[in-house]
Amino acid sequence: MSRGVDEVRRGSLFVLTAYGIWGIFPLYFAALRPSGAIEILAHRILWSMVFCVVILIFRRDLQWLGPTLRNRRLMLGMLAAAALIAGNWGTYVFAVVSGRTTEAALGYFLNPLVTVALGVVVFGERLRTMQWIAVGIGAAAGVYLSITTGTVPVIALVLAFSFGLYGMVKKAVGASLTAMRGLALESSLLVPVALGMIAWAELTGRATLGREGTGHTLLMLSAGVITAIPLLLFAAAARRVPLTTIGLIQFITPVLQLIVAITLLDEEMTRERWIGFAIVWVALVILTADMLNRRRPRQN
Repeated sequence: MSRGVDEVRRGSLFVLTAYGIWGIFPLYFAALRPSGAIEILAHRILWSMVFCVVILIFRRDLQWLGPTLRNRRLMLGMLAAAALIAGNWGTYVFAVVSGRTTEAALGYFLNPLVTVALGVVVFGERLRTMQWIAVGIGAAAGVYLSITTGTVPVIALVLAFSFGLYGMVKKAVGASLTAMRGLALESSLLVPVALGMIAWAELTGRATLGREGTGHTLLMLSAGVITAIPLLLFAAAARRVPLTTIGLIQFITPVLQLIVAITLLDEEMTRERWIGFAIVWVALVILTADMLNRRRPRQN
């Protein structure tokens, strides 16, 4: 009994740390300026692959690779997952370096609502009344922000949908791979694209690696470690902590992103955007309450 409690506590600490790291990611990407989003994305892919491969070799954990490469369905799924996570990473980096971190935070607030909606559209799942209300309010927030700001919150929607779809693909075909194996395979599939991006940056004079000082270079080269650590912590937590707990703790990330954007990156939040965020938060409260209410009878 005591051991089980200790495991849950350790898992809670792991997931808190993972979401905390993701929450302060904007500071890391902002520190990489004047590098552009394409160059940062390319190095994040490349060094993530290098870091994961080195760890797997050190662990002598490569026996899974052959069967995985021969599994056509799994490889197609991992290719789709790689494309989705690359799109998510690239959009997020673009948001930070272009001073739109608050919109990125909105995307991760919307993510749980989008995930529920995708469950209906993709898997034909049936929603409970409170879930329908939450999704409807979330959609209303998007419409409100589009009308009052004069622009569709594209960054927020791309982040929410790309991560939601990524999660679904991983659940469908990637459950057999650990976090480290999955990241290693996904980043390896993307390396040719990353190398092309780096070559493009060099040829067009946009490359910054090695040209902005030692500190900048070390930060860029550490992208693999910074990417992998929270993923590994999250994977370790998922084995120890109930999904309900993880679902509640996940809101730490966009809250921290929003705080960092306003207080440290000096991004502006208009009155209309605050109202839009508030509408989304109402939807999340309803969704969370429904989730907790549904779980309660199972604990009795």
